[in-house]
Amino acid sequence: MMHTILLKVTALFYLVGALAYLHFVFTLNERSAKLGRMLLLIGAILHGAGFVARYFVAGYTPITSLFESLSFSAFAIVCVFLAFELRYHLRVLGAFVAPLAFAFSISAAFLPGEVRALAPALNSYWLPVHVILLFFGNAVFAVAFGAAIMYLLMEKELKRKKLGAIFKRLPSLDVLDDINYRCLTIGFPLLTLGIITGSIWAEYAWGSYWSWDPKEVWSLITWLLYAALLHGRMTVGWRGRKAAILAIVGFCAILFTFLGVNLLLPGLHTYTNLSG
Repeated sequence: MMHTILLKVTALFYLVGALAYLHFVFTLNERSAKLGRMLLLIGAILHGAGFVARYFVAGYTPITSLFESLSFSAFAIVCVFLAFELRYHLRVLGAFVAPLAFAFSISAAFLPGEVRALAPALNSYWLPVHVILLFFGNAVFAVAFGAAIMYLLMEKELKRKKLGAIFKRLPSLDVLDDINYRCLTIGFPLLTLGIITGSIWAEYAWGSYWSWDPKEVWSLITWLLYAALLHGRMTVGWRGRKAAILAIVGFCAILFTFLGVNLLLPGLHTYTNLSG
């Protein structure tokens, strides 16, 4: 299948792009950062072309299987990162985010990628709206996750008062905290809209807006975590280390909701149950 072949090529571009960003962190070689950006951009274009090709083959938006979901997650992460890099010029963030996109894409590349008949429950225009909103929200939180990791590493080095050469190249704590907050203000509305549209789709597919399915429960837990973080930042001034830790915990909840629930807690949203 063309999409499977393009995905493997894309994963290679993401890998080399991630390595280029890592080289930039260690050397501050601007050519490495530019190369990393170019490789991720080319990879995203190929990735998008693969989705278009699969759409015409399948006849529906290809986001219903684990293969397709992992692939689209990687695509969304790269697109969101490139947008943030364009806006904030935080090239060093690529060393923390690009490997995540590679991990998702290469994992998908080794899964069965055949096109299956669409299950009746998935035959709704609400499904792609629901999934795309959630995945791009998750991608924004992935960027926040990378910024939070950088924040904690930088804070630890500052407390030791022994900044190594690499850490001197990282953005300031204030900049990283600001990126975390901006990701929260973008990702939380996307997550909220994703859950709302998912409820509308669930009513269409199963006759109920909410059924306390494991995926729904963990989506609610994730939403509450980010809601608490946003509320804390806006009302009591949660910043810095506490905000970074909660951003990491929130993204871990996203990963469990996305992968752990499907693999460990079977329910209506399990990929085997969504296959035709």
